[in-house]
Amino acid sequence: MSGRMLLAVALGGALGSVGRYVTVVMVTRLFGHGFPAGTVVVNILGSFAMGLLVEGLALRWQVGPEVRALITVGVLGGFTTFSTFSLDIVALFQRGTPGMAGLYLALSVAGGVMALVAGMSFGRMVFS
Repeated sequence: MSGRMLLAVALGGALGSVGRYVTVVMVTRLFGHGFPAGTVVVNILGSFAMGLLVEGLALRWQVGPEVRALITVGVLGGFTTFSTFSLDIVALFQRGTPGMAGLYLALSVAGGVMALVAGMSFGRMVFS
């Protein structure tokens, strides 16, 4: 972990976070606040971009580790971690471990929702 690597991830993260904010605001203006359409759009766009970039980086583009981290961990990580989640599931399937992919999916989604509820409950106890 070098200073250049950390700077690349930080710069990419800032760009991705701004991109996420702008996208969510624009989509929410179009569709309103009744459904989190902005988040859905960000997750789908991020997953598509991750798939495109992973293949491009594997098959065509020769870039250094800092550029790879800037794009995948930084920009896409700041835009949406869902793209990494999607990539992890596909990678587990492609490795021939569909059971692990299903477990990862279930633990991530159910565990994340349960952790959010637990955090909210704990927050109410601490801050009320």
